[in-house]
Amino acid sequence: MQLENQDSNNVTLKLGERFDFACVEEFRKCYESLEPQGRCLLVMDFANTKYMDSSALGMLINAKNHFSGQSVKIMLRNCNAQIRKIFSISRFDLKFDIL
Repeated sequence: MQLENQDSNNVTLKLGERFDFACVEEFRKCYESLEPQGRCLLVMDFANTKYMDSSALGMLINAKNHFSGQSVKIMLRNCNAQIRKIFSISRFDLKFDIL
């Protein structure tokens, strides 16, 4: 997992090949380390992610809740067909912008 700051208002979190329970602490530390000033776009980049389990859904909800009340928009990007299907079944398309 790697954070990339394009600028102070645009941050990309590149996820690894597996996004599962083993990633809980690392994922939480990544998004909690952000200190957005005003409006911010946080992109979760799934380009390298081949596997995701149900705990990943909870981690995404926790990240969204962490930034509630702040002007932080979370976008899920570069999801493969399998992960898109998981998001669709879980109705995450109503909670997040998915590209």
